[in-house]
Amino acid sequence: MTESPSATPDGAACRIGGPPDKLVYLDNAATSFPKPRSCLEGMIETYARLGVSPGRGSYDLSEEASALVDDTRRRLAAFFDAPDPERVVFAANATDALNLAIQGMVRSGGHVVSTRLEHNSVLRPLWHLRQNGGIELDLVPFDRQGLVDPADVARAIRSDTALVVVSHASQVLGTVQPVAEIAAACAERGVPLLVDAAQSAGHVPVLLHAWGLSAIAFTGHKALLGPSGSGGLVVSPEAEIVTTRFGGTGIESASLTHTQSYPHRLEAGTLNLLGIIGLAEGLSYVQAHDMAASQRREMALVRRLRAGLAALPGVVVYSPEPRDGDVPIVTCNVGGMVAADVGAILDADYGIAVRTGLHCAPLVHQDLGTAEQGAVRFSVGHFSSDDDIARALQAMTAIAESG
Repeated sequence: MTESPSATPDGAACRIGGPPDKLVYLDNAATSFPKPRSCLEGMIETYARLGVSPGRGSYDLSEEASALVDDTRRRLAAFFDAPDPERVVFAANATDALNLAIQGMVRSGGHVVSTRLEHNSVLRPLWHLRQNGGIELDLVPFDRQGLVDPADVARAIRSDTALVVVSHASQVLGTVQPVAEIAAACAERGVPLLVDAAQSAGHVPVLLHAWGLSAIAFTGHKALLGPSGSGGLVVSPEAEIVTTRFGGTGIESASLTHTQSYPHRLEAGTLNLLGIIGLAEGLSYVQAHDMAASQRREMALVRRLRAGLAALPGVVVYSPEPRDGDVPIVTCNVGGMVAADVGAILDADYGIAVRTGLHCAPLVHQDLGTAEQGAVRFSVGHFSSDDDIARALQAMTAIAESG
C-alpha cells in the first residue's frame, strides 16, 4: 500500500495508510509523534556539521560539540529549576535515569517508599533490590481520584528509609501528584525524594529547587518532543548518587578509578550527541510555543474526549475528571471487550493509534480491576486536533454500539 505524507502545523510528515485519509495518533504518552519538522531538520543539520565525540578531543570541532552539550545542560537546569548544570546527567531515557538513581541511592538492607501508581521503570529496579539486595519496600496506595496522599507517604517513612520514589504523572490515569507536598514530608524526615517526570516534563512545570526535590528523572521522547534514546537525571546539590557504571569519561584517564565529579560520575562512555542535539531542539520548540498555553489546549481536547467516552453506553472511564495541571490522558474500556481487540479495531478500521494493555503499570491495573483485560489509553499531544477527538469519539461510538 502506498503511503503519503500529510502536513501537520509544523509541516512534519505523518504516516498515512488504509481507508482513512489521515492517521489519528493518540499514543503520545508512549512517544510524541510526529516530531516537529524544524526539530528534525535542526538535529540532522547540526549533527552533520558537528558529529564528533564531545569531551574527547582538543581540536576545535570537538570543543564546539562539548560547548553544545554544556549549553544543553545549562538550558535543562534552568528548565527544571536546578541550581547546578553540572548535575544534569544525560541518560538513554527516564528508565535509564531511574536505574542510575535508584541503584545509586539505595543500600543493601535499606527501606524504600514508593507508590502503586508507578511504572515498571521504578517497580522493577526496586523489586530487583528487594529480591537480591535485601531492601524492604512499602508501596503507598492511590485514591479514587488517582492521587497519592502525602500523609500516607509520611506515615510510611521509617527511621531506616533511604529513599522515596514517586511518579509525577500517572501514565494510566493522567493525574499529577502533589510532589511538592510529598517533598516537604520527606524533608521533615531527612529522606531524599526521587521524582519520575517521564510523563510530566514538557506538559507541566517540574521544579527541583522550588519543590525541594532530590532528583528528577526525565525522558526526551515524550512531551519534550525530542528523539528516542534521550533523557537524563537532574540531581540536587544536596543529593549524592553512588557510581554504578564505570568507563571512559574523557577526563582523569590515567586513573583506574572512575571520576567522582559530576556529571561524569554518572556518565560512562561517549554521549549520545545526536540525541542531545534533538533534545535541545525539542526543548526550544516547547519553550517557543508557550508550554502553559499548549497544556491548556491539550487538556481542553482531553476533557472533550473524556466527556464523550463517559457518555457512551458500556464504556467505563478510569481516568478521573481532568484537573488543571494534569496531563492529557484518558483510559477506558468497552464493556467486556479485551482492550487489545478494541485497539486493533481502532487501528485497522479507523486509522486511530492508541495504547492498549497494562501500560507497564501492573499495580495500577490490579487496583482498577483491569489486570486481565487491560485498558485502552488515549493520549493527546502537541499536534492533536479537534478533528482527531471527533474521529476517536465516532469510532468508539461505533465499537460500543456493536459490542
